[in-house]
Amino acid sequence: MHTVVDLISLANEHLGTDLEPADAERELTELPCWDSVSLLRLVSLLERELGRAVPVAELLEARSLGEIWTVAVGT
Repeated sequence: MHTVVDLISLANEHLGTDLEPADAERELTELPCWDSVSLLRLVSLLERELGRAVPVAELLEARSLGEIWTVAVGT
């Protein structure tokens, strides 16, 4: 995974979402297919894809998929 678009593709493939690259900066609360369970499932997917733990506390504070990506990759 190299970009937030890869993160969106991962979510679409494994979580059954229908997200578009333009959704990366939208508030998570604005995404009709997103809820807290989606975030927890995404954490597991990210850890598997990245091969390491991701900071869950920081991810819980993220307000968009772009912010989730930033936290997950550590930039």
